[in-house]
Amino acid sequence: LAYADAKARRAEDILKGVGDIEMVKTDVSAKNIGIAVKLVDRKKRKRTQKEIEQTIREQLAVVPGLELQIGWNRPIYVALLGNNDEELNRVMNALRDKVQKIKGISDLELSTKPGTPALSVRLKPEAAALGITHAQLASTLRTLVSGEEAGIWSAPDGENYQLVVRLPREQRTGVEDLNSINVTAGRARADGSPMVVPLSQVATVSRIDSPEVIKRQDLQRRVALYAGVKDRPMGDVSAEVKAAVKELEATLPLGLRFDVGGQQRELDDSLNAALAALGLAVIFLYFILGSQFGSFLQPLAIMASLPLSLIGVMLALLFTGSTLNIFSMIGIIMLMGLVTKNAILLVDFINQARDEGMERAAAVLEAARVRLRPILMTTLAMIFGMIPLSLGLGEGSEQRAPMGQAVIGGVITSSLLTLVVVPVIYTYMDDLAAWAKRQFGKGDRARSAA
Repeated sequence: LAYADAKARRAEDILKGVGDIEMVKTDVSAKNIGIAVKLVDRKKRKRTQKEIEQTIREQLAVVPGLELQIGWNRPIYVALLGNNDEELNRVMNALRDKVQKIKGISDLELSTKPGTPALSVRLKPEAAALGITHAQLASTLRTLVSGEEAGIWSAPDGENYQLVVRLPREQRTGVEDLNSINVTAGRARADGSPMVVPLSQVATVSRIDSPEVIKRQDLQRRVALYAGVKDRPMGDVSAEVKAAVKELEATLPLGLRFDVGGQQRELDDSLNAALAALGLAVIFLYFILGSQFGSFLQPLAIMASLPLSLIGVMLALLFTGSTLNIFSMIGIIMLMGLVTKNAILLVDFINQARDEGMERAAAVLEAARVRLRPILMTTLAMIFGMIPLSLGLGEGSEQRAPMGQAVIGGVITSSLLTLVVVPVIYTYMDDLAAWAKRQFGKGDRARSAA
């Protein structure tokens, strides 16, 4: 505990020089040092949380004897399941060597830790002949080594003291000490007195490392690898980790298997659900537009604005250095309803103008001219409304910023390209509808004449 406390104080002294830290809370145990750091208000510092974490990581790395882990929820997780401890450790050590070479990996850790030093006592086969059982030997050693309460002693000073009977420390510390302990056998001598034999005659005492925790999954032993990610998208790092796992899978001994999980699995599940929601949104959007416009082709012209918004989404994420994550996916789903309104305004105005007798080309030009102003007004309103979210100025708002950035980029490109692309596609859809009407109209007249 004194050693851990000294390391904790050294770490605290280093954290004092990092800057942008308001408070440090330290919990010290004999094996772990937990330091909770509270940063100053986001408006009062120029560095992000990730930048401060990297500074802490670099400065604490010079302290000998510390195995650094920043954060509790590390996104990379790979488990190896099996019942062969030696092979489990060998394969996971090989995986660790591969993973730590991947760019962007940080705070790499294996779940297997050095065990607690212990003495193992195993009965020999000849112990049964002497009538010595495991339970009897365990009870004897528990009393001699750990001690047994024998009563309470009332001292002359008026205080009560608990009496514990056990061997002196110098007689219960090492292997030789235990081997010299005399234990009572279950058999008696010829004269009726109990038979006493040294422990070394009936048991083997050896030094071992006793594991603190044995973790299991699916009724098998589990050894896990945990790692964080820095300076790279989690998806890219996770893909390389999966490649390293796949490379080792080809040479796995019989009875061992990998289980890859962590935040990447959760992200994959979330992205699959988001893609399913996106597909349903497009399908229902088509049904609604088809019923409102009374056409199967005009909704296609309107929905042409959807892929146009993705151009802006990718450019905005690339420009801001963000990634395609669950928040940016939510922004894309929001765009499905936002960007179609501009196309609806154009197509609806074109249809109204043509119903009033205007030629198609003139109606298309008039719609673009008249609807330009309301399209720009709604687009600018959406952009300025999303700017605070995209800047990520609040506490913890950096992870939500990609949603605002995706919406802004998608709205800008879709609004500009909709004025050009949607009218062109509308004319093609209208020509296709006229051609289909002529073809099916001829067939109907032929059947009527027959």
